[in-house]
Amino acid sequence: MKILVIEDEKAVLDSILAYFTGEGNICEYANTYATASEKIALYSYDCILLDLGLPDGEGMQLLDMLKKMKKKDGVLIISARHSLDSKLAGLDLGADDYLVKPFHLSELKARVSAIVRRKNFDGDNIITYNEISIDVLAMTTIVNGKGIVLTRKEFDLLVYFLANKGKVVTKNAMAEHLWGDEMDISDDFDFIYTHVKNLRKKLLEAGSQDYLRSLYGIGYKFGG
Repeated sequence: MKILVIEDEKAVLDSILAYFTGEGNICEYANTYATASEKIALYSYDCILLDLGLPDGEGMQLLDMLKKMKKKDGVLIISARHSLDSKLAGLDLGADDYLVKPFHLSELKARVSAIVRRKNFDGDNIITYNEISIDVLAMTTIVNGKGIVLTRKEFDLLVYFLANKGKVVTKNAMAEHLWGDEMDISDDFDFIYTHVKNLRKKLLEAGSQDYLRSLYGIGYKFGG
């Protein structure tokens, strides 16, 4: 998953980043309203963890910004505000869930995972595409009834393709999703080709049909 953590309390921010990156996710952060609004405008995320009280602005305004831009990023509000009015206001503006501080990181992960599943796969843990079946929680991949071993990047790439099946995904979008905004300084996407080649090879060796189509100079299309 690619996650944006918007939080100005350093201890909370550090613990969330350490937890999710330790799970192999791509995490970016913003500790001010200005930085958060810039990242939201430039990038897309599987889920945004949004603190409402920021030193230079109000988190609710970021929700309104997402709504006006018609972005589809999942949003989980994480806030010390526990009033019903705050919860309803956030949900009315388009947040997917609301978690009151303090919270256990395991619960935070479960909420984030549920949002991503709802957004991309109608809430299912198991994603099936013809002979391919993946479990997004157990991170397992089965082809024709037999398990195959994928690296974390290959697994994330397959999930990304399935979430966008039938659509053209550019190399830039793939790089941003899998490596975050650190890829902005690079214009060499050979590493994308390597990961796609390895993923395709493993799927074909397991007996899968070849669903991946390369669009020269643009990117890839999976199925459809």
